[in-house]
Amino acid sequence: MHDSSSSEAPLPLDPPLSAEEARVLGCLIEKEATTPEAYPLTQNACVTAANQKTSRHPVMKLDPGRVGQALRQLEQRGLVRSEFGSRASRYAHLVDSAMSLTPAQRTLLGLLLLRGPQTLAELFARSERLHRFDDLDEVRFCLERLAGRDAPLVVQVPRGPGQREERYAQTLAGQVVEASAVSRKSAAEGSAAERAVSPDLDQRLSALESRVAALEAGMKMLLPGGPHSPSQ
Repeated sequence: MHDSSSSEAPLPLDPPLSAEEARVLGCLIEKEATTPEAYPLTQNACVTAANQKTSRHPVMKLDPGRVGQALRQLEQRGLVRSEFGSRASRYAHLVDSAMSLTPAQRTLLGLLLLRGPQTLAELFARSERLHRFDDLDEVRFCLERLAGRDAPLVVQVPRGPGQREERYAQTLAGQVVEASAVSRKSAAEGSAAERAVSPDLDQRLSALESRVAALEAGMKMLLPGGPHSPSQ
């Protein structure tokens, strides 16, 4: 299976989705399954769905203008279509036809768009309202199909510190940067910076030690019994 080290793999979208586009597209995928009576969604319904405090990571606070712009951009990409009704325009996703997805694959992609990287068990548990998988093996099979494309839609994220399982992430919003990789990079940069300043620090410490030694010698000269003490 592809993993996040496959940085040379082409992205499925160029440019990648913005955070707002990813959230809105994920909402359309979710609401088609959970509230079919209200689907396609109005722009106001998209705003409400995007700003939900449950089943979202991270929690966002998007205003109607940003959601409307995201919908227009998704429509230009061919991932969303609008329907002009008598009261308000409504929006539906087109990811099945645009990306040749099965309902199971669409469900997993939607969850990853809404909640970020997740483990196999998390995806299995959270998909219940959207699509019923028989077991973890079926979820893994769908993820492998999404990851095995020429331009992978999903990558596997290796375990980071304190994590017991690998996670999976979508690539529609760009290459995945592991938190552990960022930590390693920061540590390496910190060590390099420390090495860069260490020669100057050594010189300053040596000069300070010399000044302290000179002050101590001067104090001894003034103490009783010293060669320049007032009593002599």
